[in-house]
Amino acid sequence: MSKPEPTKSANAPEHTNNSKGRAPNAATSASQLAAFESAMKLFHARRFQEACELFQLAAKGPERDIANRARMHLTMCEQRLQRGSVTPVGSPEDHYTYGIALINTRKLTDARAHLEKALALEPDADHIHYAMALAQALDGDHTNAHLHLKRAIELEPRNRLIARQDADFAPLANQPPFDALIFPEKKSW
Repeated sequence: MSKPEPTKSANAPEHTNNSKGRAPNAATSASQLAAFESAMKLFHARRFQEACELFQLAAKGPERDIANRARMHLTMCEQRLQRGSVTPVGSPEDHYTYGIALINTRKLTDARAHLEKALALEPDADHIHYAMALAQALDGDHTNAHLHLKRAIELEPRNRLIARQDADFAPLANQPPFDALIFPEKKSW
């Protein structure tokens, strides 16, 4: 009769070492993969700060391939965060230009804040009123969008023609009171 082999205790850690001196641990590999996958979702959602934390966690895991990819994406996140931290110096044109860039990326709340600063510094700039109207219209604030577009047209009548051709104003063009502002020659029955 042979002697039965001793069973391993569920609480006893396994001390088999690999070449790096670490024990292979399925839970650590699984948590590394989970952190990397969650970080990728945040990365694609452009939530770079949150993604950085998870990429750092994934970079410390035992799977080299995942760790390398996590470090690469961590670098990309850091670069994008540095690019996004540039703010205007303070002139009306700086705030206007930055506001337009924010509109183009559909960061409308931030765009409106910079355009408000530009208008505070230069209240009679038609192009800033026009941009503010656009940001407000895209953000769903149609009342204030109408007021700023009206002011932009009062300051520079050519803004009426620009608004007619602007694809961002197209959804509002046939809605009152925008239709009367953009197409005053149309007479209602």
